[in-house]
Amino acid sequence: MGEVLTVAELEARLAPLRAAGRRIALANGHFDLLHVGHLRYLAAARSEGDVLVVAINDDDSVARLKGAGRPVVPAAERAELLAGLTPVDFVVVFEGDTPAPLLARLRPDVHCKGTDYGSPERVPEHAVVRAYGGRTALVGDPKDHATTDLIARVKALP
Repeated sequence: MGEVLTVAELEARLAPLRAAGRRIALANGHFDLLHVGHLRYLAAARSEGDVLVVAINDDDSVARLKGAGRPVVPAAERAELLAGLTPVDFVVVFEGDTPAPLLARLRPDVHCKGTDYGSPERVPEHAVVRAYGGRTALVGDPKDHATTDLIARVKALP
């Protein structure tokens, strides 16, 4: 089972893994309501490294980016759920609307994003990752699943 850590705790845990030559992959997102697309994304992200870190947006960020009523599930609970998934080693909650500062601080070998970006160069944090020598990888299946769509389906139930 994975662990939920603060950014400082995560830095301390990654240092010896990196020194031992382990490849660190980082995937990020809101993960508001877990669905199969999330699991497929995380399984594919795990294949990019020896260790998978999942960074999730804090509640304030999700509310700004997704709108009123979001997140449905608070960050602490989203983190705990993600930590229980087999591919996940570590989970960290980050502040702000972009993981760019976290990526620059943690410097994972690979930043994993969903296939909906089309190419690594279209990922907003691509330049940050490239600047420290990391790689951006698009992973997972086609984006046929979305939390917003799932919420709409539930709201439409009689």
